[in-house]
Amino acid sequence: MDWGSILSQRMSRMKASEIRELLKLLDQPEIISFAGGIPDPALFPVEDYQKALAGALTGEAAAVSLQYSVSEGYLPLRRWLAAEMGRLGVVCGVENIFITSGSQQALDYLGKLLLSPGDTALVNWPTYMGALGAFNAYEPAYLRLNGNLGAAEVRAEAAASGGRPKFAYLSADFGNPTGETLDRAGREQLLDLATELDIAVIEDGAYQHLRYEGEAIPPILALEQARVGSIENCRTLYCGSFSKTLAPGLRVGWVCGASAAIQRLVLLKQAGDLHSSTINQIATAQVAETVFAAHVEQLRQVYGRRRSLVLEALAREMPEGVTWTRPEGGMFVWLTLPEAIDGAELLAHALKHQKVAFVPGRAFFADGTNGNTIRLSFSLHEKPAVDEGVRRIGQAIREMMARPA
Repeated sequence: MDWGSILSQRMSRMKASEIRELLKLLDQPEIISFAGGIPDPALFPVEDYQKALAGALTGEAAAVSLQYSVSEGYLPLRRWLAAEMGRLGVVCGVENIFITSGSQQALDYLGKLLLSPGDTALVNWPTYMGALGAFNAYEPAYLRLNGNLGAAEVRAEAAASGGRPKFAYLSADFGNPTGETLDRAGREQLLDLATELDIAVIEDGAYQHLRYEGEAIPPILALEQARVGSIENCRTLYCGSFSKTLAPGLRVGWVCGASAAIQRLVLLKQAGDLHSSTINQIATAQVAETVFAAHVEQLRQVYGRRRSLVLEALAREMPEGVTWTRPEGGMFVWLTLPEAIDGAELLAHALKHQKVAFVPGRAFFADGTNGNTIRLSFSLHEKPAVDEGVRRIGQAIREMMARPA
């Protein structure tokens, strides 16, 4: 059977995730990895989940936990999330919350919901490669959101691609891969542009709770609600996740937005996987209700310290010509290398000679440019590994810089 001969056209746009492939390196103990944005498993609230799962499987509760459930999601979890969104400044009800199998599924559903072939998505340059992977299947064109394009230019570019602009996607807080945050003025300007274009805004809030310094900025959805009143009048769809705060393996995420959009996402869920895991939702609801705030504070302390260690090591070890971001939160630092150095080539060299891993930057650009960039994740390592790993990266960069032209 020649499977290649019968594949759909969209499959030509689907590529393997460089991060998923790099995760395999974690099984090699001699390699210091700054690759995947992986929460530290030592910080998982294991005992709390053990209690929650045991309770969910005890007596009559098991009949609910192991049964089919509604596509919208487990009601007590949606209630907790509606209250949590309220703490972030978004006034909403359970009808505005939709549970997904991780926020990655939310991005896939939103691409399916909004994109026809040839339509335009506005994304940052660079942006989260998982979002590009989710949207690529629906055959969009991409425009640079942080490229200062006006509404008329966006419309013209979109028309030239054979479609119309449909949404702007971004992570406003400590975005993957750069770790940078969009300030309040930038968020307001984005809302102005989206309103003029009459498009949706997809706000990826995966790292919302992981702020280590600086003053918190309201989510875009909260700023828009302050403008228009009811969430039912908002064009912003907020995608959240427990993957970076509680545990990624349970795959529990959510979308918060106008009920008209939520109802349509429910139809996609019914046609896709019916509903997210019932028992995982029940356990997550229990853990969130009991330990979320205290657990997130612990994560802020640990990850904030590790971020500082990486920034200090970069200042010591990086050769002249290398620059990097200084994030106030999240899990990532973004390095820009001298133009002659390609991040993928650097990775191959560093793995072979220095036994250190990171993510090359090219995959985070919709057009595959800017190869002289890399992403480091600081979530896993304390000072000895950070110091040694960053030293090795600096050594690899110097060796690449010393190559004959």
